[in-house]
Amino acid sequence: MSVISEDSVFTSLQQHGPLAVEDSVYLTRPFSFHTRKWVENLCQQRINITKYRALRSQIFEFLEISSFVQLNELLQHPEKQTNRSHRACLLLGNMFGLNGSSREIEARVYEYARTADAVVNSLKGKILKPYASFVDTTNEIEVANDPVTLLLIMFNDRYHKKARFEARRKLVLMNLAGSIDQRERETGIEEKFSNFLHFLNDYVWSKNLKIGEHDIAYLYSQHSEETFCCNSVKVLTEKQAKEVQLSKGSKLTLLKRRRFSAGNREIPIYVSIRKKPPEAKVLKLLRKNEKNPAVAVDDELGLMAVLDSVADIKTFQTHLTRSASKANSFMVLEDISDTLTGSAAYRTTATGSSSKTEMMKFFARLGGMRVEFIIHTNRSWLNYMYKKEVSHDEYEVKRIFDSGVMELLFPQDIFRLDLEKIRNDMIRRFRNNIEE
Repeated sequence: MSVISEDSVFTSLQQHGPLAVEDSVYLTRPFSFHTRKWVENLCQQRINITKYRALRSQIFEFLEISSFVQLNELLQHPEKQTNRSHRACLLLGNMFGLNGSSREIEARVYEYARTADAVVNSLKGKILKPYASFVDTTNEIEVANDPVTLLLIMFNDRYHKKARFEARRKLVLMNLAGSIDQRERETGIEEKFSNFLHFLNDYVWSKNLKIGEHDIAYLYSQHSEETFCCNSVKVLTEKQAKEVQLSKGSKLTLLKRRRFSAGNREIPIYVSIRKKPPEAKVLKLLRKNEKNPAVAVDDELGLMAVLDSVADIKTFQTHLTRSASKANSFMVLEDISDTLTGSAAYRTTATGSSSKTEMMKFFARLGGMRVEFIIHTNRSWLNYMYKKEVSHDEYEVKRIFDSGVMELLFPQDIFRLDLEKIRNDMIRRFRNNIEE
């Protein structure tokens, strides 16, 4: 389900619906012609009436008012906002299960505001980098972290339409950030991430390497002119890589590899371990059209590994199981998919993902954790990085545009962006970076 569809859970951000931010604020003029037309439009769908009433009730409770007419008094007397701001943060603290002093709770709520800014800045820094000036947040909104201040900006006609939309967007993203923080505290994700790193260092990686030590290797690969898929790949030492003369269709890719012991062998493995940052989780909730992190974010802990061959991958799986036993935990593999052999297409419901992707994927349940493992051979990893229609950079662009998230966060009537044109332009730019 698209995040901009009629059934979206983010109706309040949609600029094509009855709750869209308009050129001027009319809510304090209930009998104007414009307001009557707005009510007529709202009443066309009963679900919109229900959503509007719920939002109105929340706004009134948050601001301690009983009608929109009272907004003018708050807007004209900023000193009256202070007590409401303190009360609002305490209400949010109780809703998200925060403990501590009022100052500590306010600091945590303001942290949600910084996460909301980070969501926009993460898109601006990569997927929209050439268009950063188009999507820059208004200064007054970027520095505003207090939810009452942001809420009042939404109804202040002194602010431009873009600023009022950005204030609303920031509040919605803050709410998602609060839900994610609550989920992380409930599941103890920080402790689990630390425990997972200790498990890897104590039981999985070779004791012949110090913690954090890597072997430097290079993948020298030749790629198809049409699809840029990997036709051949060789592992080179640092010395050998310096002698390579790259030609069209060839790539030299650095890998910093660890090792694990299997019998008398030391098997090299490139590993990327991640804990999703809050802004990435917020974007995932938006893409999934979901406000509940427990439903949408199932890959909080993840490990991606690259090995030389399928045989080494099987050896690594066995080594993982034995390592878990040594750590006094049984390990179960769940939701296994394997397209490394090319015998089956990659099955995915994720927007923007390609069925041509080759990899082994599973979740490992061990030690009270559920960790997502994505495992590649050298060749499949190079395809994951560089192949047309498969590369991760292309996937990032497709999933954020095709899911409707870009239109939700940067609506065309406010930001003046041709999103379809930008989508294709960014894919072209990433392809050029890869192939040239």
